[in-house]
Amino acid sequence: MKGYWRFRRGGKIVLQANFTIKQNVLIVRLEGEIDHHEAKYLRKTWQEQMSHQNIQHVIVNVEKVSFMDSSGIGVLLGRYKEVAQRGGEMVICSITEPIQRIFDLSGLFKIIQLQEDEEDALSTLGVVAS
Repeated sequence: MKGYWRFRRGGKIVLQANFTIKQNVLIVRLEGEIDHHEAKYLRKTWQEQMSHQNIQHVIVNVEKVSFMDSSGIGVLLGRYKEVAQRGGEMVICSITEPIQRIFDLSGLFKIIQLQEDEEDALSTLGVVAS
């Protein structure tokens, strides 16, 4: 099950999530704002994606994320724990400077890898990009 989800608040799209699968890797491309309003919907949608597939690893592309608060960090940590329980890894890629500061402050990069782009992330996980 792959797909594209839009999360709306007040009729405005505030977060979009695109889920695709390459071998045993779920690639999550996020765009917009991730705060406590969207976090619960993102968490649920992401968990559904992981439960319906033979997923071992996750790549999260945050290139188009304009804002993230602690709720967004919580979603990432929760999915990281799920992936780790499956014996897999999570890789963040295509990060912008403002979002990287949030990740640095939270200490996420002590447990989650950072790569330049999706191709590098796939290579890190042993998957050939095409």
